[in-house]
Amino acid sequence: MKKVTNDIIYVGVNDHQVDLFEGQYVVPNGMAYNSYVVLDDKVTVFDTVDANFTHQWLDNVAEALGGRQPDYLVVQHMEPDHSANIKNFVNTYPNATIVGNAKTFAMMEQFFGGKFENTLVVGNGESLCTGRHTFTFVFAPMVHWPEVMVTYDSTDKVLFSADGFGKFGALDVEEDWACEARRYYIGIVGKYGAQVQALLKKAAELDIQIICPLHGPVLTENLGYYLNLYNTWSSYGVESEGIVIAYTSVYGNTKKAVELLAEKLRTRGCPKVVVNDLARCDMAEAVEDAFRYGKLVLATTTYNAELFPFMRTFIDHLTERNFQNRTIALMENGSWAPTAARIMKESFAKSKNISFAEPVITIKSALSPANMEELDALADELCMEYIARSDKTANKQDLSALFNIGYGLYVVTSTDGKKDNGLIVNTITQVTNTPNRVAVTINKENYSHH
Repeated sequence: MKKVTNDIIYVGVNDHQVDLFEGQYVVPNGMAYNSYVVLDDKVTVFDTVDANFTHQWLDNVAEALGGRQPDYLVVQHMEPDHSANIKNFVNTYPNATIVGNAKTFAMMEQFFGGKFENTLVVGNGESLCTGRHTFTFVFAPMVHWPEVMVTYDSTDKVLFSADGFGKFGALDVEEDWACEARRYYIGIVGKYGAQVQALLKKAAELDIQIICPLHGPVLTENLGYYLNLYNTWSSYGVESEGIVIAYTSVYGNTKKAVELLAEKLRTRGCPKVVVNDLARCDMAEAVEDAFRYGKLVLATTTYNAELFPFMRTFIDHLTERNFQNRTIALMENGSWAPTAARIMKESFAKSKNISFAEPVITIKSALSPANMEELDALADELCMEYIARSDKTANKQDLSALFNIGYGLYVVTSTDGKKDNGLIVNTITQVTNTPNRVAVTINKENYSHH
């Protein structure tokens, strides 16, 4: 039990029993199930906790109440880790009114097999005054369930944010917020970026000084940091510069190619290279990395004329969560009839704004001399901007620096999805050679698709 403000008391619990959150996410530092009591002329409790902590939570609530009776239980989210104790709460405090929206009560009937007597159905934007405090309910459908709503307390400037701004980890463990908040967001909420963006726009209109989520710590300082991260994650932007290599390898030959490529990327100035063996790493962390960085290399073997199972699972996790705005490079291995690269590329057919780097590398059993050259070419392609930023002076024998090129016609090309665009120009200007940069004037009217 801990005071958030003079009137708001934290009454949540820590769970170190859980090994897999939602049956799939490894949580070595446990979980927190948050609940809050607001003391006012009328007393309000926000959400309950997981079924394994009924007695501890009810004890916390009773201690916070100090002998008073609660008037309201606000149910912001019906997922069982937050709603499991509604019936136990009502049995303990039968005169309390349950507050929720129409979808909340429809789900409540499904979970508990019947209706509760004392209920208050609220609409989007409606408010509840309890004395000094006025709570305004803002619907947040599909963040990440359809009935979700958040609550704004205009008195203490507090946003009760449901699962928004939550993270993995119990509150009695000291750890960095962003890492486990990112893994939580990408894994659980990541598919619903558009809905989170809509909620952030609503939140931008409010004076928020404290955020009280249903998982993770109460956020009281530097809220712009957390809001900016959520904006990046929900808009599928690139959070950090770097390249992720996600691979599977059966007999080590694909792994060898991956290790060589990783080293080449580092020597070319890539600020961060993350390598994930999908058969052995935490899949949720690998997915988190793919969304964090701007470029992704997928390397796998052809298996049963398809993808190696861990790679298939990994790609499914990405596409299910609307993976977009990224550059992908492909590497396949097959002793006969390699098809992995084609299948991987086709897997992103519905993903938005995905560009594919060249060359696509095909290994037939083991690395060949030609593959070694292709690894160099791919590393150059992926690290082009890092090389350009370096302080190396341009090689005057390098034709790309234009020092040895006379007048003539040039073709400027770009790729837009499946379209290759081209424009013939006759003027290119060398701007700098440290880094190596040129300027080209583009007349869009002449820039056509072929």
